[in-house]
Formats: sequence, structure tokens, C-alpha cells
Amino acid sequence: MSQDLSRIRAFAQVFDAGGFSAAARQHGRSKALLSKYVTDLEDHLGVRLMNRTTRKLSLTEAGEVYYREASQLLQQLDDLDATISDQTAAPRGLVRISAPRNLGETTLAPAIFAFMAKNPMVTIDLRLEDRFVDLVDEGIDVALRISVLADSSLIARKIADVKHIICGSPELIAKYGLPQSGEALRNMPCILDTNMAAHTNWRFSDKGRQYSVHVSGPARVNSPVAAMEAALAGLGFAVVPFYLAEPMIAAGRLVPVLEDQMLEGASLQAVYPHRRHLAGKVRVLIDHLVKWFEIQPVR
Repeated sequence: MSQDLSRIRAFAQVFDAGGFSAAARQHGRSKALLSKYVTDLEDHLGVRLMNRTTRKLSLTEAGEVYYREASQLLQQLDDLDATISDQTAAPRGLVRISAPRNLGETTLAPAIFAFMAKNPMVTIDLRLEDRFVDLVDEGIDVALRISVLADSSLIARKIADVKHIICGSPELIAKYGLPQSGEALRNMPCILDTNMAAHTNWRFSDKGRQYSVHVSGPARVNSPVAAMEAALAGLGFAVVPFYLAEPMIAAGRLVPVLEDQMLEGASLQAVYPHRRHLAGKVRVLIDHLVKWFEIQPVR
């Protein structure tokens, strides 16, 4: 059985690498041994799987079918091995994390560094930036996002609730008045943060009725910090995470509005690519963050 598995794996490795020489270099095996394994597999099956020329390697029709099924089988076996290893071994290796800059600097960094202190064999590449990051293309293991998950190719686990508020400067309120309902914001300037799933439609709840209001204004940004700065400059009302706005509210530079009517939807989520097996080091990190923010909620 082990020899059969070696033949199947050799066949997949050769095709994935684009040839016997490349596969030999990548996997530390001799070209002759890989060739023997593939030939033995073809003899056992009684069918040719590969068309070999000096310039090109391609699969036969039977080879395409066999490769598709064999790749799935090998992936399942690798996932099973990794799952068992993760259950018995201490987390180790590099974890690449993406997170919003301000939240990362003020709130996430202490939690992540506490995780590292408990797991000394784990190293972290923490990338703090407010742009949208493509996890697969950029090799990110987990992104920590304040959002509502919309991409079905990703999986998310809720880490913590994150309170948002609508706020404006005293000068803005003196000019336009204090909005008494979400509907009033239709005729008032608002700052649009494109990181929000529905940045032009703000959601409210009033006496059990839920509704959304289309808003517009002079500035469109892709950062909650920039949205808050625009609000501080008196350019419009903005939806801002409370952890950012709290010091400005305490200083009297921003005024919260419609606190009892805004409908919350976003939360801090750990988002990762859709895979059968989540690496143990990532799973343990996410578990740690959930427990951390149960004790120390995001303000």
C-alpha cells in the first residue's frame, strides 16, 4: 500500500512541477526514481497517463481523470496528517496577519504579542494597513477585519463585537441642526467610508422598524481614521468605531448622534481562505483572540 501511495504521489508531483527534472529538484528525489514510479503506476493500471516528449509533458485523457481524483485523495491524506499533528504538537512557524492600522496598533497588537509570549515557536508577520487585502494572492493566513462577511470564498469567525457611532463636530451641528432620525441625514452632508459594506446606505432601527437611508456628502475615504478626521473638520457626519471616537467625544470635539437608533451589524472577524484544514497555529491564534476579547472587549 505504501508503495502504491508513493507511485501516486510521484505522478502528481511530476505533473504539478511540469516535468521529471523539476519534480526531482523540488522534492529531493532522483529523476530516475520518479520515472520508475510513474511507469510502474501506468503498468499497474494498464493505461498511459502521461505523454512525454523532450519539450513537453501532458496528460492523456485517462491521466486527467486520474490526476483529478488522485490530487483530491492526496490532499485529504495531507490534511488528515496535519490535523493529527496539530492536535499533538505545539504551534510553530510563521503566521501572516493582516489588520486595520489603528485597531492593530491600539488593540490587536497587545493581544497578538501576548499570544506570541505563550507560543514561543510561533513567529508573526503583522501587516497593518487600511486597504482591502487579497488573502490568497498575498499569502495571508488570517485577516482581522471589522466587517460583515460577504465573500463566499472566505470563511470567518467572529472575534468580538465592535460598537460604531455616528458623530459630527459641534460646528456642523450648529449649522445643520441635530438629526432626530436617520431620515434627516438624507439632507445633511455625510462622510462615506468605503470599507463599510453599504457605505452609501446607513441602517437604523426605530421602535422595531428597521430601515436604511441613502446618504451622500463631500468626502469618500477608505479609512475610519480619515472618516473621523473629516468629521472633526466639520465636513459631515461619519460612522466611526467607538474606540476611535471616544477620546474626541470626551474632549468635546465630536458629538454622538442617533445612538439609540443606529443598527449595528459589523464585528471584528478572523477571516481566512476556504480550506479543508486550518493550520493549527492559526486556529490556536484565533482561539486566543476570542478568549482575550471576552475579557477585554473592543471599546
